Amino acid sequence: MEAVLKRFLEARSVAVIGASATPGKGGNDIIRNIQSNGYRGSLYLVNPRGGEILGLKVFKSALDLPSGIDLGVLVLPASATLQALRECGQRGIRAAVLVAGGFAEVDDQGEELQGEILKVIEETGMRVLGPNTSGLLSMPQNLAASFFPLGKVPRGSISYIAQTGNFATHSMRFIMSAENYGVARVVGLGNKVDVDESDALEYLGEDPETNAIIVYLESFKRPRRFLEVARKVTRHKPVLLLKGGSTEKGAQAAVTHTAAMAADDRLVSGALRQAGVVRMSKYSDLVLTAKGLALMPLPKGRRIAVLAPSGAMLVCLADCCERDFGLSVPELEKESRERLQSISPNFVRMRNPVDIWPSATIHGAETAYREGMEAVLMDPNVDAVVSVLLMTDETGAPPLDFIVDLARRFPDKPIYVSCSGQKKHIEAAKAFLEPKGIPTFWFAEEALEALSYAAQCREAMERGGARA
Repeated sequence: MEAVLKRFLEARSVAVIGASATPGKGGNDIIRNIQSNGYRGSLYLVNPRGGEILGLKVFKSALDLPSGIDLGVLVLPASATLQALRECGQRGIRAAVLVAGGFAEVDDQGEELQGEILKVIEETGMRVLGPNTSGLLSMPQNLAASFFPLGKVPRGSISYIAQTGNFATHSMRFIMSAENYGVARVVGLGNKVDVDESDALEYLGEDPETNAIIVYLESFKRPRRFLEVARKVTRHKPVLLLKGGSTEKGAQAAVTHTAAMAADDRLVSGALRQAGVVRMSKYSDLVLTAKGLALMPLPKGRRIAVLAPSGAMLVCLADCCERDFGLSVPELEKESRERLQSISPNFVRMRNPVDIWPSATIHGAETAYREGMEAVLMDPNVDAVVSVLLMTDETGAPPLDFIVDLARRFPDKPIYVSCSGQKKHIEAAKAFLEPKGIPTFWFAEEALEALSYAAQCREAMERGGARA
């Protein structure tokens, strides 16, 4: 049986119904996005005025389109969406994205209109994504079907399923401009009148372009089906989920956002864990955890070595590891401790976490960090390393090629970097390291939390393999 999302994410032809010649309008931005990303399929435009937009012929009605187009994207008001959807069905369009809001998330009239959409789906056999969604991204097909101005979207191995439109809009712009990883697919679910999270997870679980799946949901349309699919997918891919609406106020907000209904949060957590889904807690996790997964392998365990230029920082980070993130800060082997001690003054007793700055004052920061990181990476008690670099005009900003070299030499042990000191040097370090595969974070706690989620993914996959 064909995976439902194949119709959307592998579309060979797309029609934009509601195309606009006016820059800044959604119906114009979506055309620019599709063109900017070099979509290789056929693109058709529909607007009652006809003519030409951005070099493409414009059809006056969906009924005038060639038959058998794979995907229609309807950038129309809610009041015009239903009739346009019927016309798409008459022309044999197999799938449709409904951008408009104003349906069940608003009022009874909107809910009634959403019910009419269901009737069209039943009559035509079309599949529908939305309504109330910004669309989708499918970068292996160079398809960016979002009404928000994006430009060229970087291709990568992370895929998002989101019951919000913002991962195909402003959150993607943030990732594109502030981070250094790309995406494979983004599916904005909206109100889930038809296609839901289970359909999307099933497709992405089999998608060779997707190495990890990040999910934001406010409700489960078919909870049992989702858990059934998740149990299969999490045996071989990380699946992480942020559940919106887990508090009373959050649940109230979710109803007006996507018409989501609340569920008992404790039951949700237990069911997700049994299915191997790692639950995240903050919105920023959707980006920061994805960055770690995109650039580094999963750690083999929870044993973390930390290097930092401050004793107080190390104390706090050790507390965070054990109290907040379920990570351990293990004792190092004697050989590792001796190597660390050999580069440090006698008044410092070297252990994990590693106070590296006294060594840097003697040997320079580059030598101290290189030797210190290599020592802990070689230690069999360590699964991953977080290194906090100190960089200022006065203390220096050492070349960081040695970190890239260490990551190459120890491919099974993730290295996450954070920085302290002067903002311009921190920005330069991030700009240098991340394109070379080293995730870099403003704060060390962010690195530790991302590592914690990655370690939980490894454990969930191993449990899933045992179940299988």
